[in-house]
Amino acid sequence: MDHEPVTPDQGPIHTRRAFLATTAAAAGATALLGARPVKAARAPIPRARARTPLGPDDPIRMGVIGTGGMGTAHCQSIIALAQGGHENVQIVALCDVCKPRLDNARTICQTQQSIDVDVYRKHEQILARDDLHGVLIAVPEHWHAGVAEAALLAGKDVYLEKPMCLNLPDALRLRQVVQSNPELMFQVGTQMIQLPKYKAAADLVAEGAIGKPTMSQTSYCRNSKDGEWLYYTIDPQVVPGPNLDWERWCGPLGLQPWDPAVYARWRRYRKFSTGIIGDLLVHVMTPLVMALDMGWPTRVIASGGHYVDKAMENNDQVNITVQFEGEHTLVVAGSTANEVGLETMIRGHRGNIYLGGRNAVLRPERIFVDDVDERTIEVPDIGNDQDKHRLNWLASIRSRKQPASGVDLGMKIMVIVDLATRSMWGGQAYSFDPASMSARAI
Repeated sequence: MDHEPVTPDQGPIHTRRAFLATTAAAAGATALLGARPVKAARAPIPRARARTPLGPDDPIRMGVIGTGGMGTAHCQSIIALAQGGHENVQIVALCDVCKPRLDNARTICQTQQSIDVDVYRKHEQILARDDLHGVLIAVPEHWHAGVAEAALLAGKDVYLEKPMCLNLPDALRLRQVVQSNPELMFQVGTQMIQLPKYKAAADLVAEGAIGKPTMSQTSYCRNSKDGEWLYYTIDPQVVPGPNLDWERWCGPLGLQPWDPAVYARWRRYRKFSTGIIGDLLVHVMTPLVMALDMGWPTRVIASGGHYVDKAMENNDQVNITVQFEGEHTLVVAGSTANEVGLETMIRGHRGNIYLGGRNAVLRPERIFVDDVDERTIEVPDIGNDQDKHRLNWLASIRSRKQPASGVDLGMKIMVIVDLATRSMWGGQAYSFDPASMSARAI
């Protein structure tokens, strides 16, 4: 049965009022970005509660916060990994503001695991448990930072769905929390980081095989006849009341007018999501930024348009240009109105790395054909990269070695996501200063 609210008598679990105050301050900083720099929050970072001990033969006991389509898919995949002998893990607790979704996920988890699974309607309740080793967070973007911070301070290892946060102030604060509690494992759900071709590309760049990397390009483009994210169906049974805590769902954004389309398809709306940039482009930018190792983004400019799906608030075409402190330019294209993307590649002064297939292919520039040998770095087929990413996080819980897609890489991507979004809507370029971790319009 659903658990009643609990109030832990110790530990830094956020109350709703305290969380809203924190996010309101972040929102205020966000609104002022065009006029003054945005900097990391100055509020002190509490120490996390002690972690739950995990013996070498103990199952990893997990909670999942957010049991919509993505969260429930994570549940099913993790259970399948356990049943396949890949990891000794159990999903023992679930949380969601929507009762039908929560009940459905509970039925799946109990049936497939043959164990009792507890359910909660508030994340403070599930995080108050002292028997969870980690939590997977698959809530809407505007809740990412607050739930992740609460989970970390409750002593839980965290797998946080992408994008890491909704905006730059949230990302700066969350990075501080992670850095202040380095004993905890934190991973962003950008699974393409696991594809071996990007490690091969990183090795080629590091060894100087292409000379100075000058420019790279990537894209995430897809198409639909009616509009993107409309495949999330509107359930007429899900309305504010016993089935849905709408006020809590709105959370840090404040109470919004009820709209079933916003609840089911929030990625289409500017207030709740960065759309293509945060939902799609983070997947392809993250492994490329990792492979390049060009430092922090320092200048971002973007444009977007409503060319086909005019009913969607967020744009259906986005183009981004990013400059890095290591003197490199990244060009990114995103579309939900045309499926033909750019070829993923890294351009260098002496040669180019092509990453469109499974392998990494090095080809020399014409004038360096006698100096640079063409070669293909063949890499293994790893199967489902998202399963590899889940297993990477679960392995980190046992080994206490940080997983692949950590907070600094996530922070670099959030600089691009946030500043590209502002540039797209405001028509200005933005700069980011890594020394002060601040951004401003230019």
